[in-house]
Amino acid sequence: MISEALASNPEERAPEEASAPRQTFTNKRLEAFGEAARLVKRPTIRLKPSECSIWPGNARDYDLLTEDRVRSLIDSIQSENGNRVPAVVRRTPNAPLPYELITGTRRHWAIAWLNANHYPDIDLVAIIEDIDDEAAFRLADIENREREDISDLERGQNYKAAVDAYYGGVQSRMAERVKLSKTMLARYVGLTDLPDIVISAFASPMDLQVRHGDKLLPLVRQAALRPKLEDAAKMIAAEQSFRQSGDEEPISGSEVVARLIKSTTAPRQGRAQKALIEVAGKAIGQIDKDRARGLTITINPTDQSPDAILEALRPLIANAKILNKG
Repeated sequence: MISEALASNPEERAPEEASAPRQTFTNKRLEAFGEAARLVKRPTIRLKPSECSIWPGNARDYDLLTEDRVRSLIDSIQSENGNRVPAVVRRTPNAPLPYELITGTRRHWAIAWLNANHYPDIDLVAIIEDIDDEAAFRLADIENREREDISDLERGQNYKAAVDAYYGGVQSRMAERVKLSKTMLARYVGLTDLPDIVISAFASPMDLQVRHGDKLLPLVRQAALRPKLEDAAKMIAAEQSFRQSGDEEPISGSEVVARLIKSTTAPRQGRAQKALIEVAGKAIGQIDKDRARGLTITINPTDQSPDAILEALRPLIANAKILNKG
């Protein structure tokens, strides 16, 4: 998308094109951000990734990038001996590094990886732009809006920070500025209200989507239901960790949501609340007390010793008051 913006100068269109521009997604986005059009035919520079700091206002979490996530881009840059679409940087005269990267985080990461892995001569091709933080945010949003490898949670965190930093905490003001519906913006920002323990139940931040937040947030915001939701999230997170250690398929995002919702529903008549089985602060299973059937003990796969498990069960069984004394 940004490559389209960089390749088409509205001022150079033929008169008939200028009077009736094609209403492509890019054109609509450029209406919201005229600065992008000004980047056309800017001279590029070549620099090393080590000369750039990463602007923290970008939606993408640089620390979450890995070789696997960037593999296709690494191969493309290697074959072309550089990045075809320039990154955007700005000068930082009073900072330790001379440039700050505004867009092109994956390109920066990929070239840094190539430099460290037998390709030290590949440079980062970039355009220098003199823009403030709010304009930088909108430019980064143009590039990132349609990226599928940025999680909804990353977008939500980025949008929340931008609302507070550039738009006086008013979501409607930001929505108008970046041409995003107020409802959609609120849904993204709402994801940031999910507790960390609930987020940890998902195998990857990529699995947590806006539609999941729509279902979980009403439960999180009910004081009576939140503890049940968090207890269930602990158990799911423990199971996700065990599956990961054994190279097993993770629990899908949809299944995580279904299990979390189920944990907040009222138990069937005659059943008591579940009790977590914990060893060293880590949930490894649960106990269900049923008046008709007694106790049902469920223990997830774990690396805890039998003695540790039995020790954790002892007080739970005693508190269940099912033992006949006579």
